[in-house]
Amino acid sequence: MRWENLTADSGHERAGDAALFGADAVVSRTFDAPEFRGVTFHEVRARSILNRVPGASRMPFEWTVNPYRGCTHACVYCFARRTHSHLDLDTGLGFDTQIVVKVNAPELLRRQLASPRWRGEHIAMGTNVDCYQRAEGRYRLMPGIIGALRDRANPFSILTKGTLILRDLDLLRQAAEVTDVGICVSVGFTDTGLWRTVEPGAPAPERRLEVVRALTEHGVGCGVLMAPVIPFLSDHPAQLRATVRAIAASGATSVTPLVLHLRPGAREWFTAWLGRHHPHLVGRYERLYAEGAYAPRWYQRRITRQVHELAEEYGIGPTRAQAPPRIRPAGPARPEATGPVQLSFL
Repeated sequence: MRWENLTADSGHERAGDAALFGADAVVSRTFDAPEFRGVTFHEVRARSILNRVPGASRMPFEWTVNPYRGCTHACVYCFARRTHSHLDLDTGLGFDTQIVVKVNAPELLRRQLASPRWRGEHIAMGTNVDCYQRAEGRYRLMPGIIGALRDRANPFSILTKGTLILRDLDLLRQAAEVTDVGICVSVGFTDTGLWRTVEPGAPAPERRLEVVRALTEHGVGCGVLMAPVIPFLSDHPAQLRATVRAIAASGATSVTPLVLHLRPGAREWFTAWLGRHHPHLVGRYERLYAEGAYAPRWYQRRITRQVHELAEEYGIGPTRAQAPPRIRPAGPARPEATGPVQLSFL
């Protein structure tokens, strides 16, 4: 969705950056809080919140909801960086600090779900940028979004690195009483030194695993997307073992490994980061990713095999790529959905 498809509510305090964004009015705010220092939030009223995934996409689902654009997690490898260029925004630092907030997302979703044209299909969230990034603590869009999905008994899944999801635990359980809900937390590695440089704005890996543990203790099945496995930085057998062991200890119901891929936008930003922090690896990356955004199949298969073997050793459930585990509420059995939704985002 481009800026020309967005409008702003006339009740906003001030309209700014309209020329930059191609909208009639956009409210741009900064907040005097340490966690938001240097971040600008562009508040817009979207015309549509249900996004259809292009048919050529590798994504195995058809519909997504993204209440935010840009992400303060600032992961240097984030594939969604390129989407900021569609808004005439920088895909590097701008992606980390210029956050688009669709302030009307809950009410708009509720209206679109009620349309006779909507067929109640699965909706994936967290597949572009994290819907539980730090901004969600201030804007609180997800409770309204989950509430709308619950009230229409519409199946959905959430992928996140954010600990804020625990705030909405009761809503998730309520939704699970009437539809299929899948939760997956992204933890690619447990190396805290690597985390501090490659995911500087995201919660630490151990905090994400605490989220998995908390969800599990409350009867909410939660899988882990072990992504990305970063070549030459988090793929040593001992590192893979440490990560899978920690995932197993958290009570995760499944683990799905995904190797780093570098699409345009993310590739340039990641390569610059690599040159600063690990210059000796630049040539190796050029060779490994010489054919495009994805590592060679032999490499991907090797990582997948190693993680699957470790998962079996540590007693984790199904490890093939699959939907985030569905919450299974107590009570009478209800009909199953037509089939699992496979998720491969990062």
